[in-house]
Parts: sequence; structure tokens; C-alpha cells
Amino acid sequence: MLLGEYIVETGATVRAAAKVFHISKSTVHKDVSERLKPKDPVLYAGVQKVLETNKKERHIRGGMATRKKYKGC
Repeated sequence: MLLGEYIVETGATVRAAAKVFHISKSTVHKDVSERLKPKDPVLYAGVQKVLETNKKERHIRGGMATRKKYKGC
């Protein structure tokens, strides 16, 4: 439940949430995609919306990381 609330409030990615809660990204993903649905369907829907947005934007973040890597910033 805490993971779901954190992701919805901050718009965090699975990796970012994993760092904050000191758990693996696999655990975060399983918690918010499988375990959360029967416990809180409304929160689950909110989390899925954020994760879908993050999925659509990940190619942009990847390009920015590559640019930063080779630019030396």
C-alpha cells in the first residue's frame, strides 16, 4: 500500500521507488501489479496510470542518460 501511494503521489518510476524503499525493482513491480489489485483496486488503477505514463516516457529518459554519459555532465 505504501509503495502504491508513493508512486501515485510522486510519479516515481519502479526503479526510483525501489531505491527509496530499499527493495528490488522486481519486488516493487510484483507488489504494485499483482498484490495491490485485490487489496485496493482504486489505488491499483492510479498506480497503473503512472506506470503507463512512465513506460511511454522511458525512451526519452534513456536518450537523456546517453547524452549525459557522452557529454560528460
